[in-house]
Amino acid sequence: MGESWTRAKPSQSISLGARVELQDYLRLLRKNLILIAMLTVLGGGAGLTYSLVATPEYSASAKVFVSTSGSSTVSELAQGNSFTQARVKTYADLITTASVLQPTIDALSIDRSVASLRGHLSASTPLNTSVINVTVTDSDPDFAAALATEASNQLIAVVEDIETTDATAGSPVALTMVQEAEVPTAPVAPKKTLNVALGLLLGLALGVGVALLRTTLDTRIRNERDLERIIDAPVLGGIVFDPKAKERPLLIHADARSPRSESFRTLRTNLQFLDADRASRSFVFTSSIPAEGKSTTAANLAIALADAGAKVLLVGSDLRRPKVGSYMGVESGTGLTDVLIGRLSVDDAIQRWGRTDLHLLPAGTIPPNPSELLGSALMANLVEDLGSRFDVVLYDAPPLLPVTDAAILARMVGGAIVIVASGRTHANQLDAACQALETAGAPVSGLVLTMLPTRGADAYGYGRYGYTYAEQKDVK
Repeated sequence: MGESWTRAKPSQSISLGARVELQDYLRLLRKNLILIAMLTVLGGGAGLTYSLVATPEYSASAKVFVSTSGSSTVSELAQGNSFTQARVKTYADLITTASVLQPTIDALSIDRSVASLRGHLSASTPLNTSVINVTVTDSDPDFAAALATEASNQLIAVVEDIETTDATAGSPVALTMVQEAEVPTAPVAPKKTLNVALGLLLGLALGVGVALLRTTLDTRIRNERDLERIIDAPVLGGIVFDPKAKERPLLIHADARSPRSESFRTLRTNLQFLDADRASRSFVFTSSIPAEGKSTTAANLAIALADAGAKVLLVGSDLRRPKVGSYMGVESGTGLTDVLIGRLSVDDAIQRWGRTDLHLLPAGTIPPNPSELLGSALMANLVEDLGSRFDVVLYDAPPLLPVTDAAILARMVGGAIVIVASGRTHANQLDAACQALETAGAPVSGLVLTMLPTRGADAYGYGRYGYTYAEQKDVK
C-alpha cells in the first residue's frame, strides 16, 4: 500500500548542510548577503582604523662594502672575491650582537638597552654581492638614520678587530661605508591600502564562514532539496505563505487568481497521479507539529478537487483541536464522533458544502479518548465505507509528534500526506514524525511544503516557475 519510502540516516536529518550543491551555496550567499556585506565593510573599516591610529614606522638603511686586501694577481682577486662572499653573511649576522650594539649605544649616548635595539636592526646581503645592507626601523626617522649609520661604523670596527690576527699585516678584509643612512621622509608602516585590503578580505572570509556555520547549525527545512535529504517520498507541491491565511483560510475562492490558489490547483493535479495502484483515493493530512497549515491545506485542496468535478468528502478527524468546521463555516457540534458511538448515522452527519459536490463530516463532540475511537473497528469500517462512496476522501488529522492519532488513522486509510512548514519545521521533527508513521505501518504517500516565502533567497513562485506574488500583482 502506498509508495515505498525510506528515511535518511540520522546524521543526514540533523545537518542539512552536509551535502550541498552549487545552487545551495548561491542561495546561502544570497540569503546572508547583508551579513556578509556588513562583516566585509567592518573588516575594511578595522583595517583603515588600525592604519590611522597605528604609530608610523620609518626605515633607514646604510650600505657597507666588503673587500679583501693584498690581492695583486687576477687569481688572487678571484679567490678574494669568493672569500668575501662566503664571509659576508657572517659579518651581517654580527649586527645584532652586543659587540656591535653596545659601542653603538655608547657612541650615540642613548638610554636604550642592547635587547631593545636588537628588534629595530637587521642586516641583509643581496645574492652574489659583497654588500651588507644595515636597516633600522623606528618611529623616529632621525634616530633610525643615526642608528643605521653608527651601527654600520661599529660593525666595520668589530670585523676589523676580529679579522686582524697579525698586527703587522693587519686585517685581510676591509669593510667600507659606501652609503650612510638618509633620514626617511615617508613611513614604511602602516600600509593603509594593504591593511584595508586585508581587512576587507578577512571580513569577507568571516562573513562567509558565519553564513556557513549558521546554515550548518540551522536544521529547519526550507525547500524541496532539504526534504529529499530526509525522506525518499514525492513532494506534491508547495503552498506559498499568506500573512492573512488565518483571516481567510479558504483562499482558493476568496482570491482565485493568487499564487496561493494556484498552488492548491497544482497540488490537486499532482494528487491525481499519487498511489495509482490503490483502489481507494483516501488520504490522511497530518504534520509533525501544530500550526503547519495541514487543516487549511486539506480544506483548500478539497475545494479544488470539487471544482474539478470530483465527489469529495473532507473529514474532520482531528478530535482534539478540530478546525475543519470553523474553516468551512458549518455546524461542527455533531459529526464523526457521533457516528462512531452510534448516536447518528453517517448519512445524517455528512453535510453538503454549498452547491458543489464537496461534502463535510465535521469532528463532532470532542471525546475523552480520541486515539481509541480512531483506532477502533468502527472507524476502520467507516473508512472503508466512505472510500467506496466518494471519489476522494481527505482526513484532517492531528500532528504526529504530540499524539499518535494520525499514525493510527493513516494505517487504516492506507496513505498519509505530511505537511511541512518551510522555515518552521526542523529536520529532526520531520524525521521523528516519519518514524512514527513507519512504526505504525502507515505509508507516506507524499509531502507538501507550506508557508513558502515569495521573496528572498528561499522564494518559491507558484508552479515552480518563480512567478511571485509581487510579480502577479503587476499583471493586469
